[in-house]
Amino acid sequence: MAEYRRRPIRTAGPPRLDVPRGATRRRVLPRMDAEAFGTLSERFARFLGTARFLGYMTGFVAIWIGWNVAAPDRLRWDHYPFIFLTLILSLQASYAAPLILLAQNRQADRDRVQYEQDRGLSERAVADAEYLAREVAAIRVSLGEVATRDYLRGELQRLLDELGPRTSEDEPPIAS
Repeated sequence: MAEYRRRPIRTAGPPRLDVPRGATRRRVLPRMDAEAFGTLSERFARFLGTARFLGYMTGFVAIWIGWNVAAPDRLRWDHYPFIFLTLILSLQASYAAPLILLAQNRQADRDRVQYEQDRGLSERAVADAEYLAREVAAIRVSLGEVATRDYLRGELQRLLDELGPRTSEDEPPIAS
């Protein structure tokens, strides 16, 4: 009977690389500025949503179909089922969809930042309004403790009345 050998099971961990230790790996892909690519994708997505783009695409498809139907056989490049046109439109759609999603994600990020800023501004406005309300309440309380002009006149008049009757030679009473 043949002897059965078990192979060692590889445990989870970083993938093995055939690069000697200490050696650096070269990056094969070109570096791309994510911000510039995002801006370009937003511009493209914005253009895809315009009537101008629909007009261009309608004109392109109409010319394509018109040429491949009406032109002489030797000048046609895409016969009736228009397979090549379908391929071109599918390719355009396959690139447009991710670019539109990228633009939507960037817009969602900007909206989230704007929402956080608005929320912070709103919280500061509420705190300011509460502070001002407390200050106005404190002013009202302190005004309630301050003697008003009418109160002082009334008190002076009461004191004059208590001092006794006046003669005509005295000064006229304080008008209230």
